[in-house]
Amino acid sequence: MLTLGALVGRVELELAFAGGVAATPHEAVRVAGLATLTLPQLLGGEPQRRLEPGSLVLLTEMPFRLRGRAEVALETLLEQLALDGCAGLAVSVLSGAHQPFSLAVREVSAALGVPLLTTTAPPRQWVRAGRDLTERRLAEAEARAGQLTTLVQQLPTRAADPEAMQRIADWLARALRAQVLVSEPGSVLAASPETAAEALAEAFLRGHREGLAHDRSQGPHTRLIPLSPPGDAQPPAPADDAWGGRGATAGDLAAVGAVSAADAGNTVLAVARRSPPFDDADLRLMRHAARLLGLLDQARREHRAAADAAHAARMAAVELLLDAEVDKARRVMATQAPGLLTPDAVRVFVVETPQDRRDAVLLRCEAGTAGRALVVADPREDRRILVVEPIRPRRTGDAVATALTRLVAELGADASLGGSGTYPMVMLADALQEAITAQRFALRRPDAVALSAQSTDLVSVLPRDAARRWARGLLDPLLGPDAQGEQMRDTLPTALAFPYAVAARRLRVHRNTVRRRVAKAAELLDMDFATVRDRATVGLALDLLADRHRPERSLTLVGGATPTLESLLASPEARAWADNLLCGARGDRRNLLATAAVWLAHDAHVEPTARALGLSEFTVRSHLRALEGHMARDLGSLGGLRDLQFSLHILNGAVGSTDLRGDLCSTP
Repeated sequence: MLTLGALVGRVELELAFAGGVAATPHEAVRVAGLATLTLPQLLGGEPQRRLEPGSLVLLTEMPFRLRGRAEVALETLLEQLALDGCAGLAVSVLSGAHQPFSLAVREVSAALGVPLLTTTAPPRQWVRAGRDLTERRLAEAEARAGQLTTLVQQLPTRAADPEAMQRIADWLARALRAQVLVSEPGSVLAASPETAAEALAEAFLRGHREGLAHDRSQGPHTRLIPLSPPGDAQPPAPADDAWGGRGATAGDLAAVGAVSAADAGNTVLAVARRSPPFDDADLRLMRHAARLLGLLDQARREHRAAADAAHAARMAAVELLLDAEVDKARRVMATQAPGLLTPDAVRVFVVETPQDRRDAVLLRCEAGTAGRALVVADPREDRRILVVEPIRPRRTGDAVATALTRLVAELGADASLGGSGTYPMVMLADALQEAITAQRFALRRPDAVALSAQSTDLVSVLPRDAARRWARGLLDPLLGPDAQGEQMRDTLPTALAFPYAVAARRLRVHRNTVRRRVAKAAELLDMDFATVRDRATVGLALDLLADRHRPERSLTLVGGATPTLESLLASPEARAWADNLLCGARGDRRNLLATAAVWLAHDAHVEPTARALGLSEFTVRSHLRALEGHMARDLGSLGGLRDLQFSLHILNGAVGSTDLRGDLCSTP
């Protein structure tokens, strides 16, 4: 759009600011069009309509000097031009004529801010100038329409599209040839170019230092627009230039990457360029973009709130499942994922990845499992992701395990995967422990994947039928059809693995009931559950009869003699399992296996172990922690104690033996 300064510079128009009128303040005034008026029309009361803002009014058929009634009419015209926002008043005079405006008219012009100009060009030149202004306005209108069409095309098909804000910022930066930043407290949502945040911060800081003394012609000119919610009539008017009549305030500085205290929680659009200053059309374009950005910001916030709510529901469901509160977990997930937790069996996977990549990997796990599993970040370990897969009857394939294995392979050496076998839903905590153990084991495998039912569980490497015959023979006193035997069988797996108070909560009975059932079972089996050996032996037998990996409908076994535990553990598969489990600990110079054997002999009590070895309790605990790392087992759990007990036996001799005769470090 042309300015008064540009028109004055066009030789053919012979246009100049009138004598006594300061030109500098008015040279940048934009001219939107030309309105022609004769002196008789002015004296007749014209114009009797509002003039278009930005118009330059050309007054023709002027006398040598304005006096009397003509002077009063001219003052009235100036008042109307000021009200209508016109660019100025030009008077056509003869070449060489003296100043046509009286002092009174010049004073009114200065007071109203409407510049006075004179021209000696013939009317035909102004006709051409008027036509040129009209064509320019039409071209600019078409360009703006094209820009708005392009802006609308940036709208996403999904309101929560994370790239939509960046596309609009890129478009606005191209349309205005400016730097564009969309930010909220603490983060940048979109920047075009990528250096916009830094550049805008420098602009604000420079404006704050230099204030009114800064030369606006050197720029940059900066505008801030808070993105108002869609319920507002329109976005707030853009703030003034960062130093256009004022210095940048603290609120301006806060708006780069954050917002002022008054707008805390809002998102802000900031636009800056060196020159020229933003005109009304530019500001309208900013407001249109701000409106769309505001809608996208609201959709982003609502999507984030919904995602946070869904994440909280998943976390709550997993915590409830870990506490064996299956019914409550199903109610929590009823609206989020109807039917997901309906099955009574479950399998757990653990994915470990660097902390800074966990959120991205979590999203990939969610996408890969495609609604077939609960995927949550482990709140207790900042590198771990938990995947809980309910197992439906008669399912075909193992899609979740396959998808996670493929994902870990794509992630490379920094990721690992462990998986459990199939457990009852109420035993999710046990499944999780098995998956964690498998994940630690996976760190020593080339593919960084260990699915527990395949390779790390003692139950899976024992001869199945023979092992179940041994287990049935051991637990025969508890296998009767009476209710008491069933209660003891249901109670023992949990009671042996947890303190009685915890077991009672999981089983939803009183802890005295747990204590009574355990005591009765110990009496029938002639066992002392205060010893690690007896707890581990009965725990192994219970796991073999539960046979979670390949369940059967009946405990009845037929055919074959009842084997001994000694013969079961003598198999080549069991020895390979034990050797692999203890291989890391065998190479430790602290002789961890000697500490472990004495600790087991004292039924996992640290104080008598330290006295027997002549070590401090701190050293014993340090050895046990190191052994946990080498074995990828939790020695605070029954499963960890069981695996340590039997792996030492396999490589050492008799069940429960604490004699370390023989070379445990030898290769079988």
